[in-house]
Amino acid sequence: MRKWFGTACAALLGLGLAGQALAADETSVDELIVTGTRVTGLRASDSAAPIQVVSQAVLERVGATDFVNALALMVPSFTAQAVGGDMANETLSARLRGLSPNHALVLINGKRRHGTSNLAILSGAYQGGAAADLNFIPPAAIARIEVLQDGAAAQYGSDAIAGVINIILKQDVDGGGADVMVGQYFEGDGDTGEVSLNAGFAPADGAFVNVTALSRYHSYSNRGGPDQRVEQAIASGAHPDWKNLSGYPQLNKIFGDARYQLNLVTVNAGADLGGDMRAYATATYGAKYGGGWANFRLPTRLPALYPLGFNPIDTTKEQDYALTGGIAGAAAGWTWDLSSTWGRDDIAVNITNSANVDLYKDTGKTPSAFHAGDFIATQWTTTLDLARPFRLLARPATFALGAERRAEIYEIKAGDPASRYKAGSQSYPGFALTDAGEHSRDNWAVYADLAFAPAPDTTLDVALRHERFSDFGSTTVGKLTGRWDVTPAFALRGTASTGFRAPTLAESYYSATNVQPNSAFVQLPPNAPAAALIGIDRLKPETSVNLSAGVLVRPGGGVVVTLDAYQIEVEDRVVGSGTLYGYYNGVVQSAAVNAAIAANGNVLEPVPFSGVNVFSNGVDTRTRGADLVVTWSNSYGAPGRIDWTVAANYNQTKVTGVRATPVQLAASGQSLFDKVALSTLETASPKMKLVAGALWQAGGWSVDLRETWYGQTSRFSDPGDGRYYLDKAGAKLITDLVVGYDLTKQVSLKFGANNLFDVHPNRVNAAGLAASAAAGNPAVEVYPAFSPFGINGGFYYARVGYRF
Repeated sequence: MRKWFGTACAALLGLGLAGQALAADETSVDELIVTGTRVTGLRASDSAAPIQVVSQAVLERVGATDFVNALALMVPSFTAQAVGGDMANETLSARLRGLSPNHALVLINGKRRHGTSNLAILSGAYQGGAAADLNFIPPAAIARIEVLQDGAAAQYGSDAIAGVINIILKQDVDGGGADVMVGQYFEGDGDTGEVSLNAGFAPADGAFVNVTALSRYHSYSNRGGPDQRVEQAIASGAHPDWKNLSGYPQLNKIFGDARYQLNLVTVNAGADLGGDMRAYATATYGAKYGGGWANFRLPTRLPALYPLGFNPIDTTKEQDYALTGGIAGAAAGWTWDLSSTWGRDDIAVNITNSANVDLYKDTGKTPSAFHAGDFIATQWTTTLDLARPFRLLARPATFALGAERRAEIYEIKAGDPASRYKAGSQSYPGFALTDAGEHSRDNWAVYADLAFAPAPDTTLDVALRHERFSDFGSTTVGKLTGRWDVTPAFALRGTASTGFRAPTLAESYYSATNVQPNSAFVQLPPNAPAAALIGIDRLKPETSVNLSAGVLVRPGGGVVVTLDAYQIEVEDRVVGSGTLYGYYNGVVQSAAVNAAIAANGNVLEPVPFSGVNVFSNGVDTRTRGADLVVTWSNSYGAPGRIDWTVAANYNQTKVTGVRATPVQLAASGQSLFDKVALSTLETASPKMKLVAGALWQAGGWSVDLRETWYGQTSRFSDPGDGRYYLDKAGAKLITDLVVGYDLTKQVSLKFGANNLFDVHPNRVNAAGLAASAAAGNPAVEVYPAFSPFGINGGFYYARVGYRF
């Protein structure tokens, strides 16, 4: 790794010094920042901790289909989930530095954002994700994004083990713009349309209101293969007529994007109150209607009602709200900020084009549409921040302290009676009465922070934080950050910190049944009494130790290079178990697992494979990596100017400790974490991601070219024949191109393509796919779902913008 980075730095510095250089805006290093420090007036290039700043102009140029993917193109250590299984496909997650989505704290204008109520439960690199859904923030509302790539639990509290994403909203008091975008995948599906509006005005002197609205539609895509259950039935002669089914051979459409309609409104406002006082408020609202295909049900499943089979659709109606109000001022040498933020995410889960087979058998009738229940997550955070500049050792220093109170509620509402009758509605059984419940907790926190300069070219920042949770007690963490400017062109920086993460209430209490054509598995809540029957304890907080060391170099000509290495050790990490079988191929595998299912109140279909999955503090992990960012610009006079950016992330996670399998499971020959679960943590994310971008501008023309290289990713699969198969997505280079032209000062056109050369991941292991088909699975997932750049291939689009 050291050799690769050394060679890259030398080559890039040589390129950057050729020609007259200017400051680039891709990841601006001279932007004033507010994240990761209590000191005012600090620039990103002067920070002792690594921070990338992504400007609003950059977000406008990136043609991703959503905000999360746009940010992933700009920050190499930030990776976005490309496709999800089951309900995870309705709320795709993202991760920082290869850790869990829950390890990155999201702030809006420096205030904690609430998380989604939709927990990702199926095995995969994003399993357990219940962090804030970034796609509920319209890009046109954003002034800039500050990504702190460093442990910050001592500064911001739980969830900041991997870093902090602080979204700063616009405060413009005049002007605005409107944008219209349309696009689709090269395959001809995934139709996308978006309309976005932003406007700012001043209702009074010293006041501003900035409003943004967005409406986006995205349609289904399908990259799955033919359903092997159908193919085998035709080939064997058992059902040769199935080749005449409508839509054959693409009867099973589960492997692709969900369809959704998203409508957003964001308001950011502030007003001077006189003297040194100022009031501010932020409100966001989002409404999302989504729907994803479930597995095709064969014509033999319920021939009396569906003689040609049926394709259930899992749909969601989601409403997301957040409101922040605060007042800030200064008195007696202190600055102070008192704020309160309330957020709620409410998701109603429905199923259409379905049936309850048990209900039909027992009564002779069944609905075709069901309400499976609701998820609701609520968070209310109130914070008081105080800061005072003073002189220490005859140099400027800042002392800050504060307090925070946070209350959280997570609720599951039961489905309608028909959806939860016996085995429940097909594809998504309704939440049982024993699944349903409301769970809450609150915590109090106090912190102190001292930033000072012990020597003219040296700065230190010391932070301490103490938190007390109502459900598992207290914790104290700290952080030491230092920077030494050896010369004006060369600086050393480093941090050492301890951290923690309180398990989300969803991880602790989520309970539901996931049904596939030949299997049914219960997500067993670890905090429920039933989990104790298989030896699983209640969840406790994760703890972490973060170390980082880096350099910042300004070799001349406007070139800026930052290189930061890091190590993150997480103990008692909350992860999903491997598949714990009660029945395996129709034979009892574990009586204890079957007893836990019954004790949790779940009734399963008579399928050959059944069991549970459960979260636990099951492993210790160590993540090591490095971030490299190089920016510079070249001006060529009349031919134009080129802004260059090269950014890379190396990241590797190792499981350093595994909890012993409880005796209740070991008796059946099962492990709490199988090869699938361990490879999900260690190899399902790329060790290397490199982004190289060039933006050429001349007159009214612009060309934005970006190359993203993803290293190898792999993961084992368990198709149900007692063996494991390794799937590899392959190392791939993805090209994005945008060509723009300004028709007037107000009107601009952009035409672009993401994944210009329609690159797909390698196909899954052929032997494993055949084994999956032999076990009775549809076996339509012909590409690895963990592919970091997705499965859909190329996407092309056109955008029209108007500025006023």
